[in-house]
Amino acid sequence: MLSQTLVHVATGRVPADLVIKNGVWVCVQTGELIPNTDIAVAAGRIAYVGENASHAIGAQTQVIDAAGRYLVPGLLDGHMHVESGMVTVTEFVRAVAPRGTTGMFVDPHEIANVFGLEGVKLMVDEAARQPIHVWVQVPSCVPSAPGFETPGAAISPADVAEALTWPGIIGLGEMMNFPGVIAADEKMHAELTATRAAGKTIGGHYPNPSLGLDFHGYAAGGAEDDHEGTRAADAIARARQGMKPMLRYGSAWHDVATQVTALTQDGLDPRRFILCTDDSHAATLAFDGHMDRVLRHAISEGLPPMTVIQMATLNTAEHFGLSREIGLIAPGRWADVLLVRDLNDFRAEAVIAKGRVIAESGAWKEELPVYPYPAWAKNSVRLGRAVTAEDFKIGVAGQKSKVTANVIGIIENQAPTRHLKLEIPVENGEIHSSFSIHHSAFEYVKLAVIDRHHASGKISLALVSGFGFSEKCAVASTVSHDCHNLLVIGTDEACMAQAANRLAETGGGQVVVRDGKIIGEVTLPIAGLMSNEHVTVVARQAESVLAGFRACGCGLNSPNMQMALLALVVIPELRISDKGLVDVTKFTFIELVESEK
Repeated sequence: MLSQTLVHVATGRVPADLVIKNGVWVCVQTGELIPNTDIAVAAGRIAYVGENASHAIGAQTQVIDAAGRYLVPGLLDGHMHVESGMVTVTEFVRAVAPRGTTGMFVDPHEIANVFGLEGVKLMVDEAARQPIHVWVQVPSCVPSAPGFETPGAAISPADVAEALTWPGIIGLGEMMNFPGVIAADEKMHAELTATRAAGKTIGGHYPNPSLGLDFHGYAAGGAEDDHEGTRAADAIARARQGMKPMLRYGSAWHDVATQVTALTQDGLDPRRFILCTDDSHAATLAFDGHMDRVLRHAISEGLPPMTVIQMATLNTAEHFGLSREIGLIAPGRWADVLLVRDLNDFRAEAVIAKGRVIAESGAWKEELPVYPYPAWAKNSVRLGRAVTAEDFKIGVAGQKSKVTANVIGIIENQAPTRHLKLEIPVENGEIHSSFSIHHSAFEYVKLAVIDRHHASGKISLALVSGFGFSEKCAVASTVSHDCHNLLVIGTDEACMAQAANRLAETGGGQVVVRDGKIIGEVTLPIAGLMSNEHVTVVARQAESVLAGFRACGCGLNSPNMQMALLALVVIPELRISDKGLVDVTKFTFIELVESEK
């Protein structure tokens, strides 16, 4: 039995498989830094942590000299979507594990919106093959907003109950249908009830800025965490109501700095707080980092390194009921240990996961498994017909010179949008993207959502402000949270049609067209969301898309991810789906043209 093996090694009767000597123990369970510490490992687990593990060293024991470096528990990402990295689970792990991530809590609701429970099963099966810990949450809201969008698939309460029995499933994914929870919707509460009955964790998603009765109703529904806060008041309210505030720092959503003052200024207990990434694209993962990047950022915002490490290890493990397994360096736990030279500039020099040295100095020490995605997973972009420039024309009835339009306004580095009401000109009965001479950029551009699941040829149109395009260009994406229809933005209808048709040809991804030429492209054939190419290849392709945005005049940080959320009709204030323009504060459809003059 495992416990007998660990006792034998701890007491010196049996040699360890691995001993790490002479490190500084980052003891997150007590908040101490303990020098001159050794760790003995057997069967992938920690058997002994103390001053001297020489009694556990045998002829076949691997010995690592930490040479005074810090011994840190492996980092855990408490909430994230693999699909946002544009790579498979295996390639995501390839990118992040050498940087110190040894555990991830994955909500695959992106692929679920394309393929349903079959897509979730693909992710669960691939996750089980990894050298680090990858737990999967059952997507709770597929579609995310029933009646307001047309996804490729749906997941029922019976599906959720079934998936909760699968090995590797840790809980229910973010409960995005917060209006449904508040309204006591039968389907949503059936899923909540099934998760509680299974003794698993319920993920939250409450993006509404109101902290009144709706918020209290959502908390009463049972959500145990939430990553959608953007203000200190959001973090404080969630913590007080028994939820774990998850402060996210991904490629585009930068919500740590605005919420961390709940700890640094308001003095809340940090042991209720968790760090996560939510969405990180391949270029961020390959070039900037993952949870190590989040730690460096949180420390720069004034948190002590010990507190930050707790928020990315023990706090997360306890939240998911896994502190017997992971999240701290202590006997019986998996031997997930990082060797770090400087806690203030957090970078893993060596990564040990499940008792094996998997990476040193950012380089892998072993081969990763190959997961064969089936052919059906690579055939998901079905438009039904070729798209033309005419499809993107916005006509206005009558002889009008101006109209008041409802326009989506993006907020850089945040997921919410603004509901703008702009007076815009009409030329020859049409609305066009508007170039501002004063700003040398388009004030607003055209936006379209095209059904890519059912080959219906259905297209809805809107306007969006904030991308700063200055060229004749378009960008198309099959990454369009959460139902992942084909999304197109652009200043020119012909470029928009070219971009959309290109993705139908390649099977999905993101593409930038300027003056009729493709200047940036990432190809994502798996569900139109992921590539099984090496993560560095995908990162370079993703970087070409970002370069394409810049060449079109856009100076936003991560504009491809900002774009991908334009159709997410569960985050205020204004969004578009394949069914039309949605006022998310009221959950009603509204017209693009509000009034005419």
